[in-house]
This record gives sequence, C-alpha cells and structure tokens, in this order.
Amino acid sequence: MSDPSDKPPQAGVAAFAQATQMMAQGFFDMLSRQHAAIKDSSGVALPSLQLPQSGEMSRLQQQFADRHAALWSSMLAREPGKPPEPVAVAEPGDKRFTSEEWSASPVYDYVRQAYLLNAQYLTQVADALPLADGRAKARVRFLTRQYLDALAPSNFAATNPEFVKAALESKGESITRGVRNMLSDLEKGRISMTDESAFEIGRNLAITPGSVIYENALMQLIQYAPLTAKVAEKPLLIVPPCINKFYIMDLQPENSLVRFIVEQGVTVFLISWKNPGPEESGFGWDDYLEMGPLAALEVVRAVTRVGKPNALGFCVGGTLLASALGVARARGEDPVESLTLMTTLLDFADAGELGCLVDEASVTAREAAIGKGGLLRGQELASVFSSLRANDLIWQYVAGNYLKGKKPQAFDLLYWNADSTNLPGPFLTWYLRNMYLENSLRVPGKLRMLGAKVDLGKITAPAYLLATSEDHIVPWKSAYLARNLLGGETTFVLGASGHIAGAINPASRNRRSYWSSPSGVADPDEWLETATEHRGTWWLHWIEWLKIHSGKQVNARNKAGNARFPLIEPAPGRYVRRRA
Repeated sequence: MSDPSDKPPQAGVAAFAQATQMMAQGFFDMLSRQHAAIKDSSGVALPSLQLPQSGEMSRLQQQFADRHAALWSSMLAREPGKPPEPVAVAEPGDKRFTSEEWSASPVYDYVRQAYLLNAQYLTQVADALPLADGRAKARVRFLTRQYLDALAPSNFAATNPEFVKAALESKGESITRGVRNMLSDLEKGRISMTDESAFEIGRNLAITPGSVIYENALMQLIQYAPLTAKVAEKPLLIVPPCINKFYIMDLQPENSLVRFIVEQGVTVFLISWKNPGPEESGFGWDDYLEMGPLAALEVVRAVTRVGKPNALGFCVGGTLLASALGVARARGEDPVESLTLMTTLLDFADAGELGCLVDEASVTAREAAIGKGGLLRGQELASVFSSLRANDLIWQYVAGNYLKGKKPQAFDLLYWNADSTNLPGPFLTWYLRNMYLENSLRVPGKLRMLGAKVDLGKITAPAYLLATSEDHIVPWKSAYLARNLLGGETTFVLGASGHIAGAINPASRNRRSYWSSPSGVADPDEWLETATEHRGTWWLHWIEWLKIHSGKQVNARNKAGNARFPLIEPAPGRYVRRRA
C-alpha cells in the first residue's frame, strides 16, 4: 500500500484539474444561458460570461486539486475514533455542519469537506471572472451562491447524517412528519419558518392601544393612545416600508418600537399601508407620496395643531418620506421639525445585494410586464428577500422541517417576514429605474415628483440617520451617504447586527451595541475611525435626541382624532390584516 501522505501522480492531478474546469465551465455556461434568456425577453444586451484567463484558471485548478489531494490523504490517515484536523472549514456563522454526526463518520466528514472545497473553488472562479461591470459581477456572485447553497449535502436525505439519526431514533416517525410538513407547505405555497398558529395580529402582535383616524385607498393612519399623563408637544409620524406590514414596528410589547416611544411620552402616528390588490395595481410612486406621507402630515397637523411634527421613515419608507419632504420643500413648505431615517437609502450607488439583481434588462422586462398596471405578487417578493440569505431563510427549514420532521419554533419576527405584501407594478418599476438603476434621487432637481423638482439638499431639518453594520439590504456605508445629500445637521449612528435585528433592538433587552461620533466627515470609513462603541441599544440614544426636538411637555391628548378626523376603528385596523 502506498504512503497516504504521498501526492497523487501528476497525471491524476491533471485529470482532476480538467474535471474541475469542466465543472466550472458547465456552471458558467448555465449562467450565460440564463443571461441570454433575459436578453430575449427584454431586448437588452448583456455581457457574455467567460472563464478567467488561463494563468489564473490554472492556478485555481492546481490549488483546488492540491486541496482535494490533501483531503484524500487526511481521510486515508484517519484513525478510528480520532478525526484529523479538517482540510476545509465552513465560514463563521455557517450552521449547516455543526452537528457532531458530520465529523464522527469518515464518509459524511468527506462529503462535507469535499462540498466546502468545491464551493470555495466555484466562488473563487466567480470572483476572478473578467467582468468590468460591477453589477454584472455581483449578479454572478449571487447566482453562484444560490447554486452552491442549493447543492449542499445537508439538503438531501442521502447525504445528511442528521436525517439518518432522526429516522433511526424515531423509528421512521421523523420521515412521516417531514412528509406531512412538506405537503402542508406545498398547500400554503411557501416554506414554514415559524409556528404560525402562535401569533395573530391584534391578539399578541400589533397590540399597542390606538385608533385609526384616517384612511384612503393606500393607507390607514393610526394614532396611538398615550401611556403617560404628560407628552411632548410635537408628535412623531412613522412611515414604515410599504414592503411588508407595519407591525415590524409593533411586534409584542417587549420588542415594540411604537410602544417604547409612547412610553417615553411622545404622541405617535403611524401609516399602515394597504396590501395592494387588483384595484390598487395602477398606483405609482407619486400616488404613494401624495396619499402616504403628505396626506398623513396634513392629518397630524390638523389633529395636534402642531405645524411641524417630527417624522421617522424606515427602509423604503424613509426613501418615500425624504422624497415627500423634498416635494414639500419645493412647494415652499417647511414640513417637519426633525427627520429620522432608519436603514434608508437615498444614494443608491451601492444598493447592497438587491442592487445586483437590478439591471437594465430586468427593469425593462418588469416595465413591459407590469409597468403600466399589474402586481408584483408578495410571494415572489418574499422569495427574493429569502434568497439573499438562503441558508438561513430557506435551506435550514428544508432540512429541519422535511428531513428531520421538526416543527419550527414560534418567532414573531419570522411570522412578520412570512406575511408578504404585493406591490403595484407602476410603483415598483419607477422605484427600480429611478433609484436602483439610475440613482437619480441624489442629483438635485433631476427627479420630478408630483410636478415638483426634488432637491434633498433643501431638507434642512436636523436628521438622525441609523444604519446597521451587517445590513445586506441597505449597506451601512451607503446609508451614511445621506449625510452628503440632506441640507441640515445630521447625526449618524451605526447599530450592530442586520437590517431588522439591528433596527428592532428593544430597550427592554438592551442588547448588542452601537457606534456614534461627533464627526461629520463625508467618508464613512473616516467616520468609523473616530466612532466610539456603546453597549446596548441605539433606541436609548435616539429617544434623547428626539426629545430635544419635541418641544415642551403638555397634557396628554386622551381623545384620538378630532371632529374632522373621527375614530374609524381600533388599531391595528383592517388594512394590516389583508393578506397577499
């Protein structure tokens, strides 16, 4: 028997390298065919995909072959009951192979490590592709990751030792449960991520007391009841994203941002967007501005008799709010006392992982299909967002629900995540073209909204900008660029964690941390060098900032609305209950 530490013969390495090149070529040929299909449907030319130059490709192939040879040697030298040091290691945070069953068996240990080596190789090839267009390269990286995540051995019964263990221990019952779970999800048309029977809007979600005092074809306006005897004179209007439901801001009492603000003595008004159906399928960006933030501000002023309330926008709600304020300023109005933007893009130069999916071809295809009327279905939208974190939001539930026969745990945030919303085609295509594709909002006067040329620099109200360090939808450095566009004094704070977990970081738990700095430099990296980390949630920092701009203390307004805007129904209202 040959020494297992010897390298395979050179001819074997060459053959292995040739096989790996064929594997890579086959995958990237598939990507090219996908690009060609998009071109056929849109008429827009797309860059062709070619493998890296021969020198770089040879280096990657040799490195790949050497690592597989090292893996073979490690497996052959393995002593019973004593696994060797792994050749391939999963990325930090990758939970797919953490169970001891993967390393206890030589077979599954090899399957796991061989997959990781193959995934690393294809990722390196994707990174080395000679593509000058950064958006096209990002798209290839995204599609490569989707392909690799889908082919992980943890997703298949034949290659997942946890499936075998669960089946043996349950005497096959886990397989039966898994089939039932899969059939149930097929009936629903989506993967279950939480125990949905544990939650109900109005029962244990979105239960902060309040009243709907105004509604139109696109939104209801909620006024929340005071929880203190005295309140700040100036109220706060919250504009949540129209993608998903508003109750991400009002989950359960212990993690409700709305309740936290009300408990701090601030009167809160909040827009609850209607989940669009066929009758709303023709609404565009201007409609959302006019019937959303601008209509809500008028009602808030009329009810409170405060000429300049405070305003907060979250994600695309922040983009809508800033656009509406730009329209108001162009009309000669001074609409708000202060502006808070949570994880919001105003400059879309780097639009995160969503940006890589938006190019001329895809936008042109959407415009042709639904640009003049129609809906982007909520399930399709939810699938796009889930694919951005496929291992966390798709494949772990495939393995857990179907292979192991488990029921997902109750988790309010994932219940909200699954409560998808439609989008009107005219709104979506205008947003994609003018923001993501052409990045026009940052250019003063380039975009005309509601007949007015919008210049964000004319928004002179003090602004609090919150971004989160691990946000894959709104990269924090892109959110920082809003400081260079707004015309007033800005305070920038960087929270820990991601787009949702970093923003909804309740004061009741006071977890994680945030960074702040008095520096107002234009470059985010320079700002970070001067920033100080603080333990706990940014909510506590922000509420003190908001109180500075909220005026004197007055007696709480114990009656919702007024004669012009009477109570319509109790919060959370009908619109939020409308399913996609």
